[in-house]
This record gives sequence, structure tokens and C-alpha cells, in this order.
Amino acid sequence: METGERAGARESRAAVQVDADIEVCAGARGAHEGILRRQSARESSARTYARALPIVPVRARGLTIEGADGRRYLDCLSGAGTLALGHNHPVVLEAIRKVLDSGAPLHVLDLATPVKDAFITELFRTLPPGLADHARVQFCGPAGTDAVEAAFKLVRAATGRTGMLAFTGAYHGMTAGSLDASGHAADVRVARLPFPQDYRCPFGMGGDRGAELAARWTESVLDDTKSGVPLPAGMILEPVQGEGGVIPAPDAWMRRMRRITEDRSIPLIADEIQTGVGRTGAFWAVEHSGVTPDVMVLSKAIGGSLPLAVVVYRDDLDVWEPGAHAGTFRGNQLAMAAGTATLAYVREHGLAERAATLGSRIIAQLQQLTAEFPIIGDVRGRGLMIGVELVEPGEGQRAGTADDGGADPEVFPRPAGGGPRPAAPQLATAVQRECLRRGLIVELGGRQASVVRLLPPLTISDEQADAVLDRLSDAVAAVARGHTEGRPLAPHSERAG
Repeated sequence: METGERAGARESRAAVQVDADIEVCAGARGAHEGILRRQSARESSARTYARALPIVPVRARGLTIEGADGRRYLDCLSGAGTLALGHNHPVVLEAIRKVLDSGAPLHVLDLATPVKDAFITELFRTLPPGLADHARVQFCGPAGTDAVEAAFKLVRAATGRTGMLAFTGAYHGMTAGSLDASGHAADVRVARLPFPQDYRCPFGMGGDRGAELAARWTESVLDDTKSGVPLPAGMILEPVQGEGGVIPAPDAWMRRMRRITEDRSIPLIADEIQTGVGRTGAFWAVEHSGVTPDVMVLSKAIGGSLPLAVVVYRDDLDVWEPGAHAGTFRGNQLAMAAGTATLAYVREHGLAERAATLGSRIIAQLQQLTAEFPIIGDVRGRGLMIGVELVEPGEGQRAGTADDGGADPEVFPRPAGGGPRPAAPQLATAVQRECLRRGLIVELGGRQASVVRLLPPLTISDEQADAVLDRLSDAVAAVARGHTEGRPLAPHSERAG
């Protein structure tokens, strides 16, 4: 039996330990807040994620990030899809250590190395067969937008034409040429075509009929001599629009775009920067439709968490003269080693198939929330690229759908459910904030940033997926209750930090 003296000593030690823990926690919070203050004071106002996610990561493994304040988070941002295997996967770390320990050069411009040779071999092993058998690869600057710029230069040189075709809602990067082809460009130099979608169909229909009208519009623009759009150098599209709101392109429409471009000798560029390496449930998202593009732009996950970007294209397009396109950091040896390990791991462990199965389950469970919470307008995605669109609840005429003007519903059928409700970016921001309070990191995207996006690593377990769903569901419920009860949302300045 414990004596009073011993019990007192034990309680005293416990009290000291509690005081020490409090001091450590206070110190951690102080360091965390100091770093955030200095970031706000010294970094560009163009910073984005740091505004909505006021955390200071200090350790990470797999799905989990630990902040400087000691809090742990489930990371469903994954470097905007860069971390196919999550943070610090052992095979990636081992590949990097192997290069570092070997004494190999870390910077070699475009010289041949065993590390580069292994990367290209593994990359070509994964490509759609119709492309891999007749492909060339160009290493460019290390960001995805650099690959897009290179692809534009390539097809312009190969065709002798200058114009480009892109789609509403697209996102291809932030440099001049790629920004021109993105949905939020301010100075339009690229012809815009309608991208089919069900919830906010540009023709107010959705489904197969909406996709058919989008395809016909594309054909009309190209074939009408008075359309104002001359035959372009290329067409660029995302098999699943990411920043546009997680909108998968219908497979039949993708095949139609392939026929339209092929019949008119227009190179088709597939932007697989975010959709590639198993993310959508196939190794490359174009494989869902069986389409073989002429050009693929790749970045993010292909570098295994490190900067790397390439353009892969048909060999008959390889008309460049030496030095026609370059980039000082196109020979990133560590990224190539990490990328080889990542590509091989995803391929050998069937992670694309795993993403398809788990993604379908997550989407189905999230879709059940639409009946419970009217602030959810739509749940969509492909594989582990998932979006939840937040809308203003209510009945009656829904904004965003064209007025039918009394048109015959058999000729111009309305979308299922009567069309979309107004986008609710404030609700989406509130859901993101409530997720962060619960230890879940999510991204926003889509029109007016009203879509909560999930991009978990492909290595996420069933148990972790359940934890993500629980936290997201709780966050949606909290926001829905607050909206119903009329509690005001935090002003933007509070949310942004």
C-alpha cells in the first residue's frame, strides 16, 4: 500500500511534469506563432495555402503532419497532389539517400546519367502503349507550368501554327502561356471551348446530351470559316479538371475530342500534371477513355515529392533544333531517383487500382451527405481526386442554370434535380476552417472556390479514410448548423490570417 509520503512525492513529481508540459506547449505555441508572424511580414502577398492553413509543419510521415505547436493533422492536400506516396515514404527516402551516398553529381544539365536512364525507362514502362512505342521526352524547368509552356512551343514548331484551344474551367499553370490557357486568364489569347459537366452544365442539361452539345460546339468552331478561330497548333485538356472543381471529363467526350483533333491534324495535349501516377484510378487518367494523346505534360507526383517536369510526345513532333528549349534544372538527379521509386512503387503495388476502389467508396459515402445537408450541392471525382461543392441551401429557381424561356422540356431537358444552386464560397471556407480545427487539411477550388477538394496520398489506409470522412462530415455538420441558426461566418481577414 502506498504511504502518504510516497503518494505526496508522486503527486509532486506529476505536478512538476504537468508544469513542464505546459511550459513546453507554451514554448511550442510561441515558436509557431512567431514563425507565422514573420512569414506574414516578410513573404509575398501572393502566398495562398499559408493564408487558409496557418500551420507550421515540422515533421511528416504518410498522411500525417505534425505542426510546430504539437498538433497532428491528416493531410488531404498532399502538396496539391504531388505526394502520391504521402510524406517521406521509405522507398523515396532510400532512393534519395542512395544517390547522396554514391557521390553522383546532383546537377548535370541534360547530360546522360544512370539515374536519368532509370527514370526514363520506368516512365516509358507506364505510358499508354500507343505513345510509349513512339515517344520522345523533353526535360524542362521543374514546375508543371514549365512543361505546359514547352508543350505549346513544341506543337507550334511542329505545325507552323500559333493558336491554341483550351477549355472553360481549365488550370494549366501561372506563367504567361499556361495562364493564357487557364480559366481565369485576364487577357484571352487562346480560344475557349465548353468543358462538359453535369452539375453546372454550360447548356443547362448535363449528362450525355450536354457533352454532345459541347462536342458539336467544338466542331463548329473549328469548321466554321467565320468562327474567328483559325486552325490551331494544338488542343490542351485535363482528363479531370482539378482547380476547376474536380470535374471528370466523360470518357465518350474524350474519345470525341481525340477524333476531332486527329481528323484535323491538331495535336492533342493531355495535362496529366495532377491526374497522373494513379491519382484517378488509372496510372494515367487518359486510360479511362482509351485515348492516346499526341503530347502529355507531367509533373507533381513524377518527382516523388521533388521538383521535376517533363513533356512526352510523339516522335514525329520532334522537330526542335538543339537548344530550342532548355532549363538549367532539367537534370534534377534527386527528383529523378525519387520519381523512379515512386513510379515503380505505384505500378508494382497496384495503387491505381486501390485508388479506384477506395475512391468509389469515399465518393459514395460523401454523396449520402447530400440528403442530410442541403449546403452540399454535388459530390464528384475519380479515384482519389474528390470534390464536394458547397452551395446556398434553398428551393425555387436555382442560379447558374440558364432560363429555359419556356422551351420544350423534351427537346431541352433540365438537369436532374432542377439545376445547381448558387455557389457558396463562404461556406466552403468555413468547412475548410472546421476541418483544420479537427485536424484535417483540405484544399478549396472550383468556381468561386466553393469546392472542398480531397487529394489524399494513394497509400491512405481504410482506417485513415474513415477518419477523414468522420472529420469532414463533422465539419460540414458544424457549418450547416451554424448556417441554419444564422451564426455569422468569420470575415475574410480573420479566415486569411
